[in-house]
Amino acid sequence: MDDAFSIRRQVQFAETDLAGVLHFSNYFRLMEEVEHAFWRSLGLTVYTPDGERVISWPRVAVACEYFGPARFEDQLELNFWIVHVGRRSLEFEVEFVRDSERIALGRITAVCCETTHGSFAAIEIPASIRDQLTERISPSRATRAHAASPSPLPRGDSRGVPSPAVRNRADIERSTQ
Repeated sequence: MDDAFSIRRQVQFAETDLAGVLHFSNYFRLMEEVEHAFWRSLGLTVYTPDGERVISWPRVAVACEYFGPARFEDQLELNFWIVHVGRRSLEFEVEFVRDSERIALGRITAVCCETTHGSFAAIEIPASIRDQLTERISPSRATRAHAASPSPLPRGDSRGVPSPAVRNRADIERSTQ
């Protein structure tokens, strides 16, 4: 399926900086807003009670490229695509469009986790959720996403020694494939 899940939304005054431009941090809030709307469209949520546990989707990588500003009262279309579903993780893209012009492109990797008694651990995506997600993978975007630039996370210091964040990312990547 290559059709995007989309919502329309107006930039609010409280989301702008002194120049009336959507503050960069709010792009991440808007990515989460369209993601939550996507989950609701499936009859699901990002925080799902399941007996003694809760299934949730913490982020392990986020990035956003900016191509032009969004301003106060601009009408934005937020297009959402699933680009990859792993055993324990999911990657998606969000395109920000104003008047048919792409102004930003965000990418997020989230890991399926169960939360019990205040701690959480990565788990395999339950089959009922996986089935709904894999039906909605965008083949053309998935190919581009995996051929795109490397992760925005640092790869290590000048000696090639991975930073703690990289070691954690490597552990997550191994567990999510």
